[in-house]
Amino acid sequence: MGKPVVVIVGRPNVGKSTLFNRLVGKGVAIVEAEPGVTRDRLYREVEWCGCEFVLVDTGGVVESPSDPLEAAIRRQVEQALAEADLVLLVLDYRAGITSEDREIAFLVRRIGKPVVLVVNKVDTFDPPPALSEFYALGLGAEPVPVSAAQGLNIGDLLDAIVAHFPSGAAVGAEEEAVTVALVGRPNVGKSSLVNAILGEERVIVSEIPGTTRDAVDTPFTWKGRPYLLIDTAGLRRRSRIEAESERQSAWRARRALRRAHAAVLVLDAVEGVTLQDKRIAGLIEEAGRAVVVAVNKWDLVPPQQKDPSRYLAALRQELYFINYAPVVFTVATARRGVQQLLGEIERAVANTRRRVRDQELSEVLQEAQLRNPPPRLKDKRLRIYQAYQVAVGPLVFLLRVNDPELMTLHYRKYLENQLRAAFDFTGTPIRFVLRRHKERREKNV
Repeated sequence: MGKPVVVIVGRPNVGKSTLFNRLVGKGVAIVEAEPGVTRDRLYREVEWCGCEFVLVDTGGVVESPSDPLEAAIRRQVEQALAEADLVLLVLDYRAGITSEDREIAFLVRRIGKPVVLVVNKVDTFDPPPALSEFYALGLGAEPVPVSAAQGLNIGDLLDAIVAHFPSGAAVGAEEEAVTVALVGRPNVGKSSLVNAILGEERVIVSEIPGTTRDAVDTPFTWKGRPYLLIDTAGLRRRSRIEAESERQSAWRARRALRRAHAAVLVLDAVEGVTLQDKRIAGLIEEAGRAVVVAVNKWDLVPPQQKDPSRYLAALRQELYFINYAPVVFTVATARRGVQQLLGEIERAVANTRRRVRDQELSEVLQEAQLRNPPPRLKDKRLRIYQAYQVAVGPLVFLLRVNDPELMTLHYRKYLENQLRAAFDFTGTPIRFVLRRHKERREKNV
């Protein structure tokens, strides 16, 4: 990644995610009293005293994992430790050292990476907390007492972290990563698709709905360009959301969509387009993000229904309001369709940043009006005098007209289709902003 990687590890409920949020400076990871809320690795960049590093939150490690999910979390932690430059082993001051702490310390010793012992949940520093028992872990690290919840002694912890890195660890300007959010209903294969793109088990995949809870950011490079994949929790109807952690997951998924450059709407090929899929597509359209539709699990579609052209026609009819989105048929478990998907994402992002010269724009709109004049309303006809592109991501065009109220939805869609026919706007929404033109300055487009 270019920057030092600092990985937070520990058993469940010692305050890892609270510490992660405190160091990052905002509530990124879901925090609950219930153990096991964090499952996948979460990455965020942190800067302290001119030194930049990547902070990684991980799930809680338990002794002798008893179910597949616990085993998957442990694998995620071991993978994070393998890429770490520094490990923050978080301990609970109130509970002291447990057998699980000793097992995690053994894992850390085995990889031979530098360690900072973080003794969390210290409520007061007067008198100073007694930390002698934590030396018994034999890691040769000085314990740093903190209260992540109250923000106590966090500055000292950050000093201890950056002391492990050379002064030149600060990195200069880098190319902005293209941020892509994968969104969809639970169990449509979003996490499997992320792993297929990365070529590794980066996020936990399970048949249990709700396995992904946080919005998991994963940086990677494709064709020499930096990307950031966001695997989000499955979005269910609000009426079906019960647990607080699921509400937080849904909120984070929507926030991920807002901070993304593009979205991949992942559908289940067998189930087809559902009402909830339409709602999620509406969220993408409302956010104005470039969009690609991934029809996943294509291998499970019965042979008699496996006609891509007919399937695509039906899908376009259901998702007519984002009919500009390219559609890719994928099989995430076999990595089929992944390269095509990445190509369409690249194309959609490029299109949402496309600029059109005023003269070209005016010529297309003038020709469109001549070919199909606007309808008359109240004995008046819409006239477009001037047109400018005023924004990208999404594309926004300002039209100066005689009366904005004369623009019908039908004619607005007609103008959008004419622009799409003239320019490659595949994968990106188009917005029109209408302003009344002063009569004394009227000019034809």
